[in-house]
Amino acid sequence: MPDRPYTDADLRTEAARQYLTATEDPDYMGIGEQMDQAFIESTVVDPDPETGTEPVTGTTWDQLTSHDFQEAQRGIRRLLDGAADVSEWAINLGADGLEPSGYIVTLGPTERPSARLHFAFGPDMPEDTRIELVARLDRILTHGL
Repeated sequence: MPDRPYTDADLRTEAARQYLTATEDPDYMGIGEQMDQAFIESTVVDPDPETGTEPVTGTTWDQLTSHDFQEAQRGIRRLLDGAADVSEWAINLGADGLEPSGYIVTLGPTERPSARLHFAFGPDMPEDTRIELVARLDRILTHGL
């Protein structure tokens, strides 16, 4: 008899369920509250020279007109409503010790792809191995080589 009345798979399933619940039921007002004083990425002019990430100047969402702010808020809500349920993937990647990377292979037109592969690797996999793996897979999928 096991030490506990549940399996690791049970834990993963429940974590995925809760993760999905958090993304399926966002509070509409919470969206606006999170936008408040956050920079609009495309308006950031001077990234912080030391970190390269923190914006120094730009427009924040709350600087928009009420109409534009509400339209943006509704647009974000539509994106959240249409977001793919990747909760089980996310939980399993973390449980397996894998870390998402920025590497992506897209098949089909970029404006409406037929498939998109996102990669996650173990933290000990060397960067050159990651690059080679993604490049080979891309060549195979796009050229059959």
